[in-house]
Amino acid sequence: MPHSPSQQPPSPGVPEDSGLLLSGARLADGRVVDVRLGGGRIEAVGTAGSLTAHGSRLDLTGWLLLPAPVEPHAHGDTALSADCEGPVPYAPEDIQRRATEGTLLQLGHGATALRTHVRIGDMEGLGSMEAVLQARRSLVGLADLRTVAMPRLLTGLAGADGLAMLRDAVKMGASVVGGCPDLDPDPTGYVEAVLEVAAEHGCPVDLHTDGADPARLGRLAAAVGGLRAGVALGPLGGLSRLPEDVAGPVVDRLAAAGVTVTCLPQGGCAGADERAVAPVRLLRAAGVPVAAGSGALRDVSNPVGRGDPLEAAYLLASLHGMRPEDAYEAVGSTARAALGLPEVRVEAGFPAELLAVRGDRLAGALSLAYSRIVVHRGRVVARTSAVREYCDSAVAVALDLPRQGRAAKYGGGGPA
Repeated sequence: MPHSPSQQPPSPGVPEDSGLLLSGARLADGRVVDVRLGGGRIEAVGTAGSLTAHGSRLDLTGWLLLPAPVEPHAHGDTALSADCEGPVPYAPEDIQRRATEGTLLQLGHGATALRTHVRIGDMEGLGSMEAVLQARRSLVGLADLRTVAMPRLLTGLAGADGLAMLRDAVKMGASVVGGCPDLDPDPTGYVEAVLEVAAEHGCPVDLHTDGADPARLGRLAAAVGGLRAGVALGPLGGLSRLPEDVAGPVVDRLAAAGVTVTCLPQGGCAGADERAVAPVRLLRAAGVPVAAGSGALRDVSNPVGRGDPLEAAYLLASLHGMRPEDAYEAVGSTARAALGLPEVRVEAGFPAELLAVRGDRLAGALSLAYSRIVVHRGRVVARTSAVREYCDSAVAVALDLPRQGRAAKYGGGGPA
């Protein structure tokens, strides 16, 4: 039975699109189509040349049109801080700037929605959360930014303040409760505290854990199983270092608990091993949904982190043997489900969250997708143009080497 797209009204304050026709786009299944957008959704999909524009027109001849990816695991409060001289500045205005710039960078890559983990407590207090929430408000209409509150400690006398701040962070507007139980003296108690707050407010849970202790991970899976709002765990790099006969039963418990694992193919993040990646093949074979995130975006954990969902998918395909289609699902439909977002297909009625990349096949897009056009709620919100040219030579002419000098152009009164 086909999946019916959910119908949701636009959020208050979101600019309305006036209608946009994407003409001549190639879909992943090879069809070349026109796609008409309106009201933040896909109004119609027809064969190339069959649809008329009600507003602007964008010629996507030579481009591949995909559901937009999302970013399920970012760190907006520390993004772009690797080059800071001395300690990373945590003044609210610094955090807001970094979170805003980091989100826009990832939007340019194609991620129209992001889940960012924000540290609270210790020196940051709740100031870091307020700063990221302010960034979120300033980005309405450009990208959907969602926050995870991450207290350091939640148990014992030292954790009392963290628990109070976690509740306050949710009241302020944090979308998700989370944290890193591995850093607490009582990891089990930490998870219990997170689940208690999540149950109080009906929030999803997103926990950092290395997963190197199979007994602890098994207990965590048992504790979070069945939480209605959803549970994500990551990056689970330590799980890949366990023998398969030890990791296998734990993975089965994760599958039974309905947990989504968010791996970080591009590297680690604070508190995570920078090299190990969760055992994606083992997890997928057991039926565990595997989403792929970026983790650190040029902070001390990964000074060269790009925050590019297509790079995450590329690494899953090139290093972990996943088909390009499955790798893209990890940054697309699976990641969307982990964030509680409605499904996106290039079909009438679905949300107009789209990414156009130059090329005609998904495998090529994961390899060489430099030029990109990003559509959020039916509007073009980001464009990246890359030009590839070769010097004049007999070899270049004889081989007719591809060039990327022609940009997609609006028609019918749209912007150039």
